[in-house]
Amino acid sequence: MSKLIALSLGPGDPGLITRSAWLQLQRSDAVWTYPIRSLRKESYALDIVLRAGLPLPEQHQALLFPMTHEVEKLARHWLKAAQTVQQLLQSGRDVLFLVEGDASTYASFCYLARTLRELDTTADIEIIAGVNSFNAACATLQIPLSEQDDTIAIVPAAYGIGAVERMLNDFDTLVLMKVKPLLDDLIDLLARRDLLPHARFIEKAGSPVERIVTDVATLKGEKVNYLSLLIVKNPQRERGELLRGCRKIDRLVANESVVFDENRQEMPA
Repeated sequence: MSKLIALSLGPGDPGLITRSAWLQLQRSDAVWTYPIRSLRKESYALDIVLRAGLPLPEQHQALLFPMTHEVEKLARHWLKAAQTVQQLLQSGRDVLFLVEGDASTYASFCYLARTLRELDTTADIEIIAGVNSFNAACATLQIPLSEQDDTIAIVPAAYGIGAVERMLNDFDTLVLMKVKPLLDDLIDLLARRDLLPHARFIEKAGSPVERIVTDVATLKGEKVNYLSLLIVKNPQRERGELLRGCRKIDRLVANESVVFDENRQEMPA
C-alpha cells in the first residue's frame, strides 16, 4: 500500500536534515510534494533540499497552501492538495511531503494529513520528526531553551499582546512564533516589563540569510520576514513551590533512607 510520508527538514540548514529523512530523499520510486504559499512564491522546504545538493526527481508536485485566514478558502485548498496526494498514492507510488522545521509543529502537513484521512480513513501516513526553528535558534544563540525546572510556552504571537503578557507571569521562557505583524507592540511590551535585555530575535534560522538580533529594540518600525521568532527569557518570574519526589526510589545507604528526584539527584528522605 502506498504511503504519504512527511519529511521534516529542519528550519533551513541542510545539515540538520535527519538521517531518516535523508534516506527517504535518496529514493527514486517516490514522488516529491512540497508546499508553496502562492503561485508566485518558491517553496522554502524545497529550497532546503536543493541546497543539500539533491536534484528534483522526475515526478514532483507543488501544493498550494495560501496565506489567508479565510476558512472556506483554506478548506478548498486543503481539499485540493489532499485530492492531489490521493491520486498520486493511487498510482502506486509513495508520496514524500517536504516540510520546513518539524512536521508536527505549526506545519501545513497537519492540514494535509487530516484532510486526506477524511477522504480515506485507511490512508497510510508516516511522519519523520525534525529539528524545530526554536531549537536551532537556541543552539545558534548558545542559550538554553530550558534549565532544570523552567517552564516553556511556544505560541504564535498572533494571540495578542494581552495573552503574551499573561504568559510572562507563568513561564520562564516564551518562544513567540510568527512575530511579524505584532513586532512593534511586542517590543513595547518587553520594554515596559524590562525584558528587552533578555529577548533575542532570529529570522530564517539556519538558512544562508539567517539574521540574529540581540538588541531587539533596534527592530522597532522594521519589516521582518514571516519566518521570524522571538525567544524571551523571564528571570523576574515568581515561582511557586515544586512538588518533589513524584518518582521515589527508596534504598538504604549507611543505614539512612534516601530518595531520588526526577533528575536522579540524591535528597534526604
